[in-house]
Amino acid sequence: MGAPVLLRHPSSLEHDPGPHPERADRLRAIDRELAARGGLGWDALESPAATVEQLHAVHPPEHVEFIRALAEAGGGAIDLDTFTSRGSWPAALHAAGGACAAVDLVLGTEARAAFSAHRPPGHHAEAGRAMGFCLFNSVAVAARHAIAAHGLERVLVLDWDVHHGNGTNDIFGATDEVLFVSIHESPLYPGTGPASDSGSGRGAGYTVNLPVGHGSGDETFVSLVAHVVGPLVAAWRPQLVLVSAGYDAHLDDPLAGCSVTDAGFAGMAAWVRSFGVPVAGVLEGGYDPGALARGLCETLQAWGAVDAPPPPDVELHPLAEAALARLRAAPPWAGL
Repeated sequence: MGAPVLLRHPSSLEHDPGPHPERADRLRAIDRELAARGGLGWDALESPAATVEQLHAVHPPEHVEFIRALAEAGGGAIDLDTFTSRGSWPAALHAAGGACAAVDLVLGTEARAAFSAHRPPGHHAEAGRAMGFCLFNSVAVAARHAIAAHGLERVLVLDWDVHHGNGTNDIFGATDEVLFVSIHESPLYPGTGPASDSGSGRGAGYTVNLPVGHGSGDETFVSLVAHVVGPLVAAWRPQLVLVSAGYDAHLDDPLAGCSVTDAGFAGMAAWVRSFGVPVAGVLEGGYDPGALARGLCETLQAWGAVDAPPPPDVELHPLAEAALARLRAAPPWAGL
């Protein structure tokens, strides 16, 4: 198994939404922190652009064309939060392409872990709508790529961004090929993701929303990964875990109210590593550059170590206990 791989592309710095919390300084902070830690043993690789076929597996052609045309015309506002510039089209292509390349690396056993660190983020983008700073849903494109190109039947997407991944939720809400688990503050933008939203049709039960309250910290987030996601992995045996890795649940983040520390992100990452399933991360939010950079580097440290220590012990949090009770009350998790 090869060294872990961090996927990047210079185009990420050219997406310019103007004065905005989702800015290029986020990636520059990551570069500084990673350099200060000696690279953590991760190889760097320039990401490819996503193909039109990869994008169309999630987004209809008219949405893809809308983003391309708007960016190439010089950019503009899509809504009050979401903007494009001339550089947004290549940036969005490489963000989605980097996520797909991360899948290829970990499923091809070329890397023991991979992380796609691009911008703009993606998890708010619905199939036909850009929103919440997001243009294309990179983690959804990567999950569909894993199914189409590698023949996978079970992909788990864990979203620990503090905001609910409404786009990913809706894209996979009616399928049993992708198990979507989201830990997110509620109430908070975009106002979706109640525990009662558990999917529909073939996907009934394969959406697991885990809303947490304002002020929730390490003990809540890490317990939900250890005591809810862990049993789901053991029962469902996913062939790939994709993490929508946002770092805006950090106590220093200006756009939310949770209180996860650097150690909390390290703990969540360590538990994901302990599942023994190929893992790839896709960068989402995180709007305090220092907290973002430290949290991401803690994730890389946990996933990249050759001899990783066991994950931290964590007590069963009441929210995790309640989530398990909900899951056990209905198929497909009655025996969880």
